Amino acid sequence: MSNAATRTTGQERLWSVDDHLEDILTTVRPLEPIELQLLDAQGCVLLEDVTVPVSLPPFDNSSMDGYAVRVADVAGASEEFPAVLTVVGDVAAGQADQPYVGPGQAARIMTGAPLPPGAEAVVPVEWTDGGLGEGPVSRMRAHSTSPEGSSGQVHVHRPAEARAHVRAKGSDVKAGDRALEAGTVLGPPQIGLLAAIGRGTVRVRPRPRVVVLSTGSELVQPDEELGTGQIYDSNSFALCAAARDAGAIAYRVGAVADDAETLRSTVEDQLVRADLMVTTGGVSVGAYDVVKEALSSVGDEDEEGGGIDFRTLAMQPGKPQGFGSIGPEHTPLLALPGNPVSSYVSFELFVRPAIRALMGLPDVHRPTIRAKLSADKALTSPKGRRQYLRGTYADGTVTPVGGAGSHLVAALAHADALIVVPEQDTSVEPGTEVEVVVLG
Repeated sequence: MSNAATRTTGQERLWSVDDHLEDILTTVRPLEPIELQLLDAQGCVLLEDVTVPVSLPPFDNSSMDGYAVRVADVAGASEEFPAVLTVVGDVAAGQADQPYVGPGQAARIMTGAPLPPGAEAVVPVEWTDGGLGEGPVSRMRAHSTSPEGSSGQVHVHRPAEARAHVRAKGSDVKAGDRALEAGTVLGPPQIGLLAAIGRGTVRVRPRPRVVVLSTGSELVQPDEELGTGQIYDSNSFALCAAARDAGAIAYRVGAVADDAETLRSTVEDQLVRADLMVTTGGVSVGAYDVVKEALSSVGDEDEEGGGIDFRTLAMQPGKPQGFGSIGPEHTPLLALPGNPVSSYVSFELFVRPAIRALMGLPDVHRPTIRAKLSADKALTSPKGRRQYLRGTYADGTVTPVGGAGSHLVAALAHADALIVVPEQDTSVEPGTEVEVVVLG
């Protein structure tokens, strides 16, 4: 008997939600780290602390278009009695050589340009007579530097304190500071910071590649015409979107008919691009034989530890589940129920944590909170099963949406939380404090 076959014994035991999840998280291991270009690292988890090699900004620079001046030269300046300064030159962003600003002098300066030597502050162009009635850029361009290095005079109408309108060197981050901690998920601001400190590549754990596959001969793709007894394949779309939301690179495979050989062939073809495979449908009692036959012999089933374990969980919705590994690389596979709500709830409870574990994140779970139940009547739940009801959460209160049916897709679309009813509770009265899993 192959190892794959011996693994298929979970149906003989009633698994708790916690035990099933623990088995998944103890099996799934973080992906191996790689070095990636910045834009390729978006959404990945940083593997190591990043230290700032050079301060930001790297030099004192102007936060305004204006004039670089000495404080003493503009002290007491007013509209009636302006300070009259000799303009000794221009300072533009990226300019290597700056004029020296001595007593009674000023230098025209652009936003982001280095503060020239001798200057102590910047007065905005609006505080001067530079090109009255024109915009800041036009005012600055109205005075061109003369061949002698001086471009006339400027009248300053207001005083300026030391360092006014000056961005200090290192005021953002200083050389030697820790820019980002290991474990950070790299979004646009983090990638911008890495670029700003000169990092072109970064060492990360890659985003997991998740292949989502629906099973069922009754499934039809959206935009196609429905025949008798057929329904549209919504699960693969919802789960693919959920995988991307969790941080994965998700690939959706069209629905596969209830045929073991077709399913086996499709799964084998997809293994090359999968760090995790997710199937939906075909795990209830009536489909056990076909799915077991298909998934237990994918790739090299004689490799130790391979195979899929089909289980019965003490939960509603989502009682039938499958978990194991397939193929020569022991790719993890989670087989979810086919009912839309069962499928999505199962994803949130089991697949999302597996994706986050592959990413190497320390906290893989959705946040949970306590909230007061707002309902017209008591909630009922089957004894011995942990029930997950859809709800909306606001201001410390959670309200059920729709019923307990595992086919209610419309209600699911309006929910932003899962209401948890423990195994030992068969009824929950309105006003009771309940556990809530926050979605999104």
